[in-house]
Amino acid sequence: MNDVAHTDTSGLSHVFSAALARADQWRELNALARAWADQRAASEHGERYRTQCRTLLGRITRLEFCWAYPGTRLLSALDAALDAGDASAFARLVQRISSTLLSGDYRRDDQAWDLAGDGDGTLLDTAPPDVTGSAQRPYFEVLIVTPTDPSTWMRAGEEMRRLRRPDDPFQYATVHVGSFEDAALAAMVNSNIQSVILVDGFQYASRHQIPDLKAYLARHIQIDQSAAGPGALSTRLARGLRNFRPELDLFLLTDRSPELLAGSDDAAPVRRVFHHVEEPMELHLALLDGIKDRYETPYFDNLKKYATRPIGTFHALPIARGKSVFSSNWIRDMGTFYGTNILFAESSATTGGLDSLLEPTGNIKKMMEATARAFGAKRAYLGTNGTSTSNKIVVQAICKPGDIVVVDRNCHKSHHYGFVLGGAQPYYVEAFPLTQYSMYGAVPLRTIKQALLNCKAEGKLDRVKVIDMTNCTFDGHMYNPKRVMEECLAIKPDLVFLWDEAWFGFARFSPFHRRRTAMGAAAALSEKYRSEAYREQYKAWKAKHADVDDKELLETHCLPDPDKVRIRVYQTNSTHKSMSAFRQGSMMLVWDDDFHKVEGPFEEAFFAHTSTSPNLQLIASLDLARRQMELEGYALTIQMTDLALRLRKTINTHPLISKYFKVATPEDMIPAEFRQSGLTDYGPPNASWAETLEAWDEDEFALDPTRLTLVCGSAGFDGTQFKGMLAERFDIQINKTSRNSILVQTNINNTHSDAALLIKALADMSREIEARLSDGGESGQAQFASRVKSLMTDVPDLPNFSRFHDAFRDDAKGTSNEGHMRPAFFMAYDEDNCEFVRLNSDEIDRRLKDGPPMVSANFVIPYPPGFPIMVPGQVISDDTIAYMRKLDVKEIHGYHAAQGIKMLKPDVLANWSASATQ
Repeated sequence: MNDVAHTDTSGLSHVFSAALARADQWRELNALARAWADQRAASEHGERYRTQCRTLLGRITRLEFCWAYPGTRLLSALDAALDAGDASAFARLVQRISSTLLSGDYRRDDQAWDLAGDGDGTLLDTAPPDVTGSAQRPYFEVLIVTPTDPSTWMRAGEEMRRLRRPDDPFQYATVHVGSFEDAALAAMVNSNIQSVILVDGFQYASRHQIPDLKAYLARHIQIDQSAAGPGALSTRLARGLRNFRPELDLFLLTDRSPELLAGSDDAAPVRRVFHHVEEPMELHLALLDGIKDRYETPYFDNLKKYATRPIGTFHALPIARGKSVFSSNWIRDMGTFYGTNILFAESSATTGGLDSLLEPTGNIKKMMEATARAFGAKRAYLGTNGTSTSNKIVVQAICKPGDIVVVDRNCHKSHHYGFVLGGAQPYYVEAFPLTQYSMYGAVPLRTIKQALLNCKAEGKLDRVKVIDMTNCTFDGHMYNPKRVMEECLAIKPDLVFLWDEAWFGFARFSPFHRRRTAMGAAAALSEKYRSEAYREQYKAWKAKHADVDDKELLETHCLPDPDKVRIRVYQTNSTHKSMSAFRQGSMMLVWDDDFHKVEGPFEEAFFAHTSTSPNLQLIASLDLARRQMELEGYALTIQMTDLALRLRKTINTHPLISKYFKVATPEDMIPAEFRQSGLTDYGPPNASWAETLEAWDEDEFALDPTRLTLVCGSAGFDGTQFKGMLAERFDIQINKTSRNSILVQTNINNTHSDAALLIKALADMSREIEARLSDGGESGQAQFASRVKSLMTDVPDLPNFSRFHDAFRDDAKGTSNEGHMRPAFFMAYDEDNCEFVRLNSDEIDRRLKDGPPMVSANFVIPYPPGFPIMVPGQVISDDTIAYMRKLDVKEIHGYHAAQGIKMLKPDVLANWSASATQ
C-alpha cells in the first residue's frame, strides 16, 4: 500500500482500498490544516501549506459523492474557508470531519451533520438520519441511482427523510448518483451502503473526472456499454452488484410494466420491483425489511427472551439460572466474572423457543437457512465441536467403506481420522514442498488429475468418490477451485469435492477472496454449465479432442459434459477462526445437486458426531457471526486485507527490520510454474491491483495476503523460540510456527495499533541484534552466522508419503496408492501386534537397508509443521527417518522418544496378508 503521506485516490489503480485511502487522506489533510493554522496566513510557509491543503482537498473531493457524510454543504464550507484564507476556520472544520469519520459519530449524533457544529439543527442536503434519543439504532446508507437532475436530489433526500418514524429499528442516509459507473464506484468504496435503489433511465458514464475509474471498476464488475433496450443498464448493474456484493438489497423503480419485469430473469437479482415512486412508504418499509432480514438472529433473539423468563429448572444442568453459583460460598466469583446473562441463558431443554440442534424445526432451522443464504450455499449445518468434527461428519456422510478419496497427505488430521472411522481408502497426493521453510504448499492440479487417471487405467475410477483438499492452507496457499473442479469433473462428472476452508470462512465476504472459495466456484460452475454458451464451447472442445487419450487429458484443460456433470461441493469452515464466534464454532456448507442421495447418511453422521447437549452460547455466537458478516463483512475483510498489505510492505522495506526479518512474498511461497502470471508481490511497484486480481483469476495457486509468513531465521531465531519471545516480552500471540518462521494472521479483530505493536517489537529486536553483533566482535558474528545458516540453509528435506504396505492394498502392483488404513489403525489396539524401535538405533538403519519393512502403527504428526509424516499402514522410508532425526521440535503427536517409533510386527503383517487373500 501507499504511504499515508502519498496516498492518492486520483490514481485508483495504485490503491487497494479507496475507502481506507480516503480516511488516510482526511487525517493527512488534518495535519496540513493544523500546520497552516499555526503559521501566519500571509507568510511564505502559510501560503505553501494553503496550496498543499487545496491540492489534497481536491483529490479527496473527487470521490466524496460516494458517501453521505460529510456531504456537499460541509465541503462547500471548507472551500469557502480555503478561498477566504481563513486557516483557523478551515482547520476546525477539517479536524471535526476527520475525527467524526474516525469515530463514526455521524452514525450516532445528528449534531455531526450540523453546519456550525453547535447543534443548531441546520440540516444538510445529504439527509442525515434521525438519531436524537435513539443513538443505538444501527445506521446504514441507501444508494439511489437516478436519471433525475442533481438539483432535485436534495429534495428527494428530504422526502425520504420525512418517511422515517421514531419506531423504525434502523436509520439511514441517502447517497444519490446519476450513472452506472458512479453507482458501481460508490458500492465498491462505501461499505455503509446496504441497499440500492435503481431508478430506470440513468446514464452509463460517470459525471466526474476520476483517473483510472474504468480500470478500478473492471476489477470486479464487467463493463459493457452495449446494453440494449429500455432499462437494460438497470438490470445489468443489478447483476454486477449482486456478484460483487451479494449481501446488498436491490430495488428497481421502473415505469415499464413492473408485473412483466418482476417475473423475468432480468429481475432475479432484485429484491422487489416498484412502479416508479407511487408507493414511497412501501419503499421505505422495504428498505428496513431488507436490513431486518439480515439483522435478525433467530436463535440469539430467542435465547435473550428465554434468559428474561422466570423459569424453574428441573433438568440436568445445575448451572442454568445461576442459583448454584450466586448462592455459593466458594464459586461466587464465577458469577462475578462471567455475569448473569451467560448463566440465565443456559438450559439442557429444547423447549421454550430454544429448538434442537439435532432435529431443528424452529429458530435453529431459520438460522441454518440464513447461514446458507449468507455464505452462498444451498444448505448449511452448524458444528459445535470445531471443524475437526465437521470434517469427520462430511467424510462419513459422503464416503462408505471401500470408496477411494484423493486427498492431500498434509490435510488436517481430522480428515485422516475420518477415513479410519468411515473405512474410506485414502489415495494420498503430495503438495509441492517449500523445503526452505519446512512446510508444504498445495497439491498441483496435474497431480490430482494423474491420480484420477491412474485409477481410471486400473479400472477403479468408479470407486473414486471424493477429492479432498485444504483451501486455503494454514500458510495461505489458495487453490483455484473452479479450475480444479472443472478439470476433474471432465474425467469423472459425479465427483464430490470436500474443501476444508477452516481458515477461510471470511473469504465469502471479500470480493477479492471470494473467487477462490468452494461455494463461489460451485455457484459459478453451476451457472456456467446451464448456459447455451457453454454448450457451444463444450461442443467445440469435444470436436477438437474427439480421440483424446489419458496422456493428452493430463496436459489439456479439460471440459466436462454439461449433460452429465453434477456440482457436488462441501465446504467446512472454522467460523471461530476468522469471524466473531466462540471457540469450536464451525459450519458445514453444502452445494450438492444430488444431496437427496446422501441426506440420510449426512444426518446419521451428524447425529453420530454431534453432542446431544451442545453449548447454547456457541450456537448463538454462530448466529451473530453470520449477522455481522452479512452486514459489515465487506468492510471488515477489506480492512483486514489492507492492514496485512501495510504490514507486508512496512516490514520488507524497513531499512533495519528487513535486515533480519522478512514477510515471504508470493514469489517465495509459490513456485513459478504455478504462478503463470509471473506475479511476484502485491501492489505497486510490483503489480497493479488489476494485474493482481487477474493473477488470482488465472494462476493455479495464489497466496492469501492476510496470512504472513514472517521469516525469523535470519535473525537467529527458530519459530518456536521467536513465538515465545513475542508472547513473553511484547504480549503478542502467535499460533503457528515452522523451523525458521512464524505465521502472522490478520483478521477482522486486528487494528492499526496491533500492527504498530508488531512493528515496534521487530524494530526493538533488530536494534538488539545490531548491538549484540557490534559488541560481540568477530567471534560473536561468526556464531550468529552459524546459527542463521543452521536455520536457513541446513534444513531437512521434507518426506513424501511412501506407500501403504501390501497387506493393506487391494492391488500391490498398481500405480494408484490407495490403501486400507482402518484395519492398520485398529490392529495397533492390540499391543501384541506392535513393536517399538528407537529412532537413533542401529536397528532402524539395518531394517531400512535389509528389511523387513517397517510399517507405522499410528499417526505421527510433528508440530510444527503439523502434517502426518506417518499414517497407519504406511511403509516407513529413509527420508521420513532422516527428517525425524533432524527435527528440533518438542511436540510430536504419536511419538514418544523413550519408547521409539510404534510399528506393526512383520509376522503379524504376513499373517494378515495371507488371511486377507484367502
